[in-house]
Amino acid sequence: MNALAQQQQALLGTLLALPGSAQAADAVTALRALVHSPWARGLAAYQANGHELAERSLRAAYPVVAALVGGDSFATMACELWHRHPPVRGDLACWGDALPAFVDHNPQLADVPYLADVARVEWALHRAAGAPDAGADPASFPLLTQADPATFTLRLAPGTAVVTSDWPVASLVTAHLHEDPSLAVAAGRVQARAAECARVWRQGLRPRIAACTRAEAALLQAVVRGRSLLASLNEALAVDTGFDLGQWLPDAVTQGLVLGIGPLESTP
Repeated sequence: MNALAQQQQALLGTLLALPGSAQAADAVTALRALVHSPWARGLAAYQANGHELAERSLRAAYPVVAALVGGDSFATMACELWHRHPPVRGDLACWGDALPAFVDHNPQLADVPYLADVARVEWALHRAAGAPDAGADPASFPLLTQADPATFTLRLAPGTAVVTSDWPVASLVTAHLHEDPSLAVAAGRVQARAAECARVWRQGLRPRIAACTRAEAALLQAVVRGRSLLASLNEALAVDTGFDLGQWLPDAVTQGLVLGIGPLESTP
């Protein structure tokens, strides 16, 4: 490794190491040994820019989390996540997936018990926005009556994901993003601890979110895992014997959630 590469690696270590940690102290020592010109002021500027970039990137993916915890707390959260789970790719739009687990294990956020699930919903929306495009295939729907449902599955919209929660996570997210329901109504559902499942998908180019029943959540989760339509329907019926696929499917197609019917992926 040449001298420039060593200096770059040492600088990166000082920027990503958690401030005050032994790793940070070692990184500064390594940088001091490699860079003999005055560097402390420049390092401080790099670190400040890194923290600002982390907050800006994280806020783009988690606007509702930012609103729930407040600006200063969110900035602190972004800074700590930056150091504990630094980016591993050049595109910072791909960074931030560790936030839900980080929130789950942060005792300082115990008084916001729904925050981790809100973060999971927001990350699903963020991922849906960048998911590969996929077109509808209406010509495939006759397979529903022509083939064994154990041999095919539903083709779902890009970015489809489901988050099940003991809290009204769909209401909290849509209240902040779309004012539907109102914040007061969402707060009331939090007070009542109303459990919700949130369904995320992309309709055209627009990420969408809606509350769904636990039976629908079970169906979609099974499809996302690659299960057949028959197996997925059985998952839904195990939750609610009254689940009606014939009633659910037309709405799902109209909303752009189900794009068509496809074969099961072969497994080695």
